[in-house]
Amino acid sequence: MKHFIIGRTESGFYRYQGWPSVCIDEQGVLYAVCSGNRLGHLCVFGKNYLYKSFDGGESWTSPAVINDTYLDDRDAGITYLGGGKMLMTYFCHPWQFYDARREWVKGYTNAVTYPMASAMLDGYKNLPEERNKFGSFVRLSRDYGHSWEEAVKVPVTAPHGPILLKDGRLLYVGKEFHSGDSELTEGAIYVYESRDEGATWQKLCGIDFPEGLDKKNMHEPHAVELEDGTIVASIRAQGEGVPHGFSIYTCRSTDGGKSFSHPECLGISGSPPHFLLHSSGALILTYGRREAPFGERIMISRDGGKTWGEEHILTEAYCNDLGYPATAELPDGSLITVYYERYKDDKFTSILGVKWTIEEFE
Repeated sequence: MKHFIIGRTESGFYRYQGWPSVCIDEQGVLYAVCSGNRLGHLCVFGKNYLYKSFDGGESWTSPAVINDTYLDDRDAGITYLGGGKMLMTYFCHPWQFYDARREWVKGYTNAVTYPMASAMLDGYKNLPEERNKFGSFVRLSRDYGHSWEEAVKVPVTAPHGPILLKDGRLLYVGKEFHSGDSELTEGAIYVYESRDEGATWQKLCGIDFPEGLDKKNMHEPHAVELEDGTIVASIRAQGEGVPHGFSIYTCRSTDGGKSFSHPECLGISGSPPHFLLHSSGALILTYGRREAPFGERIMISRDGGKTWGEEHILTEAYCNDLGYPATAELPDGSLITVYYERYKDDKFTSILGVKWTIEEFE
């Protein structure tokens, strides 16, 4: 394994970066997106960054800013569609979310930076309504991320966004998020499809919650399509009744996403999940472990997620503010996993990466 830094700010106020995703194009160029320019985990100043690597992850460009709205642009996901086209996802809470949680914001700042965040929240009370555009969004690039079309609001959100199916559809398994749709249950998990590169979305189904759990427990899903067309979805689960208080449930669809089986728990300690189907046929699951020993973890399945091998350690971390790993396969079959953690004894998190091979763990 080889570890590397994608984005780290060593000085200044806005040093926190988090919640990355990664994809790769047909030329082998890597694209990593995240939320940066932050005072901390909760911060009204967040922007969406894009990093690129032209040498298989050995080095990365300085970040380009894709989104810088008046709100906190968070949880960037990215899906490569082919031919230079890629779809980026993100979400924004309304300013009232942060105004109601000033004590949370205070806990993630300090005596110098908190007055800055607090003053901005006060200013938001006079923000024109058109600037308070909260919700979940997608943006399309047609030129390898050099420019981006206008944001399109979607009913659901997930950290790593939708997946591209073999039939050309985009499939988005996500959590309802400020959709404004009275026919949807707030905070439930739904499946949507797009047949026009994210311009419009149609609901296919909802995913049932496991017995004893509800929308407060289930979050941040991700999906993958297997070679036989089966779609496997994974869901972050947390709270009372969940193993370790923080784990992953999975379910399956054999009808193109129109329905899913009842979710079952993997029983591991860690979340949220990300899937990658490797060219060898192996299904790779990455997730962050937030109870000691902390770090990024992987498991590998050779039967499409029906059974899993043992847990393997990608990183060892210093605290539980970490995770959201996402993985891409390089042309030679090796793998790049991006994630966020504190680098060494830093006080703020950075976007980091690790290059590895399946053979190292099998």
